[in-house]
Amino acid sequence: MLSENELIEGCRKGDRGAQRALYDFYCRKMMVVCLRYSKATPEAEDILQEGFVKVFQAIGNFRGESKLETWITRIMVNTALNAKRKKLYLFPMVDIEETNLPEEEMSISGIHFTQLLEMIQALPQGCQIVFNLFAIEGFSHKEIAEQLGISEGTSKSQFARAKSLLQQRLLNESTYYERYGESKV
Repeated sequence: MLSENELIEGCRKGDRGAQRALYDFYCRKMMVVCLRYSKATPEAEDILQEGFVKVFQAIGNFRGESKLETWITRIMVNTALNAKRKKLYLFPMVDIEETNLPEEEMSISGIHFTQLLEMIQALPQGCQIVFNLFAIEGFSHKEIAEQLGISEGTSKSQFARAKSLLQQRLLNESTYYERYGESKV
């Protein structure tokens, strides 16, 4: 196994073996990132492929100021966002005047990762993007608004709607478990 520095140098030189090793090492983690921003596996695979092309094209610009994984993740997120921006006009985001959020927070322990991923993928497009950027990637609503070309209020309302939809789905799942006493995993 090559070290991270050897992988980077090999990729900078266009070494196919180093590129393959880098891809093999990071593809599963990056596929999870891509799945969070897509509605289906084929869409995520397209984002992953395009993202790795960008990684290999830009590896010469990697300065080592962050971990390589962080840098690659940022490229994948940006690639996913660019893919979504092309389709975003089909799914307009608007401010939601009123949201009815439950007072108490819900725990997601007992929910399998794939179920949670499916729940995120089932969110409306705008909610899905804002939820990922805010809750998972850690962007502020101001940063999200700038990236997506929407207002900060729209970002907040889309996040509130996503959270509400996810909480309702989690509540439905827990009710199913209580009623039927079986796991859907």
